This record gives sequence, structure tokens and C-alpha cells, in this order.
Amino acid sequence: MRALAAAGRERGAAKAPGMKTAKKAPKATKMGKKTKPTRRAKLVAVKQTAAAEAARRARHLKALSCASGAERDLEELVFGDSLTVEEDDLLRRLAGPPRVAAAEGKDLRKESSDSEVENEAKGDLLPKKPAWVDEDDEAEENVDMTHKYRKDFMKSDAETTLTKKKLKKRLEEQFQQAMGGVPAWADLKNRKKSKRTLSDSDSDEDDDLLRRTGNFIRSSESLPRGILKMSTCPPANQERFANGKLVTVQFHPSAQVVMTAGHDRSVSLFQAHFSVDGEQVIATGTHHSMFFVYDMVAGTIIPIPKVRGVEEKFLRNFELSPDGSFMLLIGTSGYLHLLSMKTKELISAMKVNGRCTASAFTPDSSKIYSYSKEGEVFIWDVRSRKCLHKFEDEGSLEGKCIAVSKNNQYVACGSSSGVVNLYTTDTCLKENRPKPVKAIMNLVTSATCVTFNPTTEILAVASCDTDEAVKLVHLPSYTVFSNFPVFRRKQIYLAQSMDFSPRSGYFSVANNKGKALLFRLKHYSSF
Repeated sequence: MRALAAAGRERGAAKAPGMKTAKKAPKATKMGKKTKPTRRAKLVAVKQTAAAEAARRARHLKALSCASGAERDLEELVFGDSLTVEEDDLLRRLAGPPRVAAAEGKDLRKESSDSEVENEAKGDLLPKKPAWVDEDDEAEENVDMTHKYRKDFMKSDAETTLTKKKLKKRLEEQFQQAMGGVPAWADLKNRKKSKRTLSDSDSDEDDDLLRRTGNFIRSSESLPRGILKMSTCPPANQERFANGKLVTVQFHPSAQVVMTAGHDRSVSLFQAHFSVDGEQVIATGTHHSMFFVYDMVAGTIIPIPKVRGVEEKFLRNFELSPDGSFMLLIGTSGYLHLLSMKTKELISAMKVNGRCTASAFTPDSSKIYSYSKEGEVFIWDVRSRKCLHKFEDEGSLEGKCIAVSKNNQYVACGSSSGVVNLYTTDTCLKENRPKPVKAIMNLVTSATCVTFNPTTEILAVASCDTDEAVKLVHLPSYTVFSNFPVFRRKQIYLAQSMDFSPRSGYFSVANNKGKALLFRLKHYSSF
């Protein structure tokens, strides 16, 4: 711009002052050729270019003012600047500090990570305060235990209310007692370990599944509640029915043999039992103080006359210990006579208050439960013959029958009112007035017989005073199977005795018609 202005002035000074210059006529241009731009057009183009450059630089400077220092220096170096003097300074500043900046970045990252760890540690140590606390949540809410759905969980009449925490604990204890401990799926501690082992074995199981074919659906191992799948078989004593009522029915412990005993023309038996090894049958009479031993191997009958030390006119009810070592004779006036099965001699005698109506050994043969007519249960130690504990059967007016489950988990007590109380053995050994886990009230007359199946999944209760008075109770749901006995069909009549086969495949009921009715329980595969 300055050079163009100076050239114009020099040309003006060369002309004489006051002299006018004649205008030259424009030259004719040939068609199709462009005219050369004039000087004024060039000046306008230069001015427009300068204005555009100034606007571009203004926008660039505005953007640089918003950027960081390092970015601003880099952009000035790349895109240029009006002040070329600063290019050396920019090059020096950008060439020097990369390593320092990188080191500083590492230090900053390290410091930030350290600060994050410290903050996490402080967050773990320092308790977090809630933003808001409800006063109603802090107050313990009491639950009414007199409600019909919660009455069974009361241990005494004084427990009319319980806190939610105590009720939850009570329910957990009840569940564990019913299930015989904590199931694997409910054990939170071992669930993580089992998940790890399962994840490792899943692949192997999948491979094994793909290699085999067949039916992979089968019935559940545990007995379902509600309906019991069963069928009626011919009576066990079909070849020879008794002329009178049967008083005993029992399955052989190892062979597929059923024994019945009753009031017959030829032999009048009051009670009979197989020995534990199944080689002998012990039977008592109705009108004398002796009992008989039938040797099944030799085929001989050995009468046992009056036992020395046992002053009883009649020997009727007795029990054999599961280990085959003892025989317990239930005498009159509350006496219990413990005999040795080897020698058939008296070991010791025990006495309860009042009259003893029924007794039962525990599965390990270490204890004896004896039920008195007054409704009290005495627990005896077999070795020392001392009474370990005594408790009252709830609501019992007169004791009739008692049984202990094969897994030593339950004790069932049947009374004259028809109520069968089901207790856990733990509460029976600790409390004087234990609360039953279930009061079975399906019988309207005296409960005269109770027995557990070998797997402790069924409790059979019966009364000999009413026809068809037999109920099968599912454990641990404590519900009665609805399809037994058959509705509006007389089949059982008066039940006198009941027993399950060694593996629960069959169930037999001895009635007053001299028949040992036999039922096949289809859930169990073997005899």
C-alpha cells in the first residue's frame, strides 16, 4: 500500500504544474479477449483481502483467549501470528518442557490415586450418617401372638406378644426343628462355596448329559404332602384270618414276612414282637405271668416261666430295645421291669407316679419314654435306670400311647381326648411343660395307637373306638393326607395295631375283624 502511494506521488511531480493532460481514447479490444484490471480495482481487491485477514485474525485471537496456554502456543506456531517476533519464543517454550510435563502428569496421577485410596479408607472407617431417620423404625413393634395363625408358636400362655426379631428367631428355630437342621439351600455361609464347586463341575455335567439319552425326569426324593399315592393289596393274613380281633401286626426286620397276633381259639396272644435279628418272636398271654419265645430257626417254642424279682400277676404289654439288648415289661402300679434279652432275667425295676400305660425306647436304646395315666411323661436313662426328666403332656387327661421317631427327632403322645401332641425331643428334655409343634386333632375318640414310618415322613394315628379312625400325617408339614382312609367306604373298621415295612413300601392295619389290611405306598420303591 505505501509503495503504491509513493509511486503515484512521483508521477504527479514530474508533470508541469497547471498543464492538463489530454485523455487518451480507449483502444478498441478484440472480441473474446479479457481486459486488464485497473489500478482502482486492484486497490479494492487488496483492501478486501486485508479486511478478511483482519477478521480471521480477530476470530483466531478470540479462540486463543479461551484455550489453555499450551494449546494457544501450539496454534500460534501452526497457524501463524501477525507478530513474527514471538515465533522464537514459542518454539523455545514448546521444545523445552515435554518431559517435565509428563513427569508432572505422572505425579498428579499418583497423587490423585493416593487421594482416592485415602478417601475410600476414610469412607470405610468413618460411619456414614443417614440423611433421615424415622422414629417409628427405631421403636420395636410387638406382634400379637394370640392370633389363630400364631398360637402354635407360643411357648407359654404368658407370651401374648413378641417383638418382630424374637418372632423371626422363633420361626427360624421352628423351621430348623422341622427340617432336622439347616438345609443346604438356606445355609448362607456355604452357598458361596457350593456355587464355586458347582461352576467347576457344570461343564463336566453338561458333557455327561450330552453323552447319555433317556428319561431325566423323576419323582422327588422327599414325600410330597396332600395326596398319598397308594393302592390296596390283599390282607397280609389272607391265608388264615383270625376268628377274633387282632392285637398286633408287625413286619419282619429283614424278610418279607408279616406277623399277626390276636385272640384266637387255639392260642390267645395279647402281644407279639420280632426280635431285632428276626430270629425270634416274643409273645405274651392274657391270663398268666409268663411269656413265650418262638425260635424261628429251630422251630421250637420256649416258655419263660415267672421271672425272678417280677411280682406281677399278668404280663401283657412290653417293648424291645432297637439294639436287641433289653426287654421292658410294663407292670401294674407304675412299675417298669427291665430284662436282659440274652438271659431273660431282671436287671432293674423303675417306677412312675400313678400307672404306666405305654413306653418307648429311643432309637439308640439309651433312653426310655414312659407315659403315665395321669398325662405325665418320664424319661429314663437305661444304664443308670434314673429318671432324667419329667414333663406334662399338654391338655392330656389320660395317657394312652407314645412313640419316638426313628431319627430321634419327634415324640408323639396320644391321650384319651383324641389329641395327639407332637413334640421335638430337645424340648422334651429341657422343659417341664413343652409346647407341641403340632396338636393333631383329627380323631374324635381316644388315640390308642401311634407309629412313625422308618423315614420319619409319616405319622400314623388311630383309635380303636370308632370305625375308619386312622389318619396319616405328613411330616414336616404336619398336614393330614386327604385320600386316606377312603371317604364313605368302610374298609378298616376298628384299628387295633399299625406298622410300616422296613423301607416304608407297605403299611398294614390290624382290625377287629381278624384281618391285617395291607396298603402299598407307591412313593417308596422297595419293601
